[in-house]
Amino acid sequence: MIQREITVLTDIALITCIVQRGVADDIIQAAREAGAQGATVYFARGMGIRERLGILGVSVEVEKEVIEIVVSKEQVERVFERMYLAGNLDTPGMGIMYITPLDKAATFIPPEVLKKFS
Repeated sequence: MIQREITVLTDIALITCIVQRGVADDIIQAAREAGAQGATVYFARGMGIRERLGILGVSVEVEKEVIEIVVSKEQVERVFERMYLAGNLDTPGMGIMYITPLDKAATFIPPEVLKKFS
């Protein structure tokens, strides 16, 4: 019988970014350049005030892309900043980002990578 072990990752965080549809590719590229290994993207629909955003009168689209990226705590600030800038999130109506600390996660990690950290 094969002995199976769970490789648990700690000291990680989940960055979630919700943006207008069609913007995710640029944000993911910036995150990868900052050290992120990959991303999960899915489509969503926004709820709430759809036609106008405040007194600025900025049109906000209903269709959204949600980007989720798991990164180490050492990378989180760098990746977060690059994603924010790439998505122009300092512009009204462009989206929102937040960081969720994760207690632990598990995935396959090649043995040669594990040896480097042991």
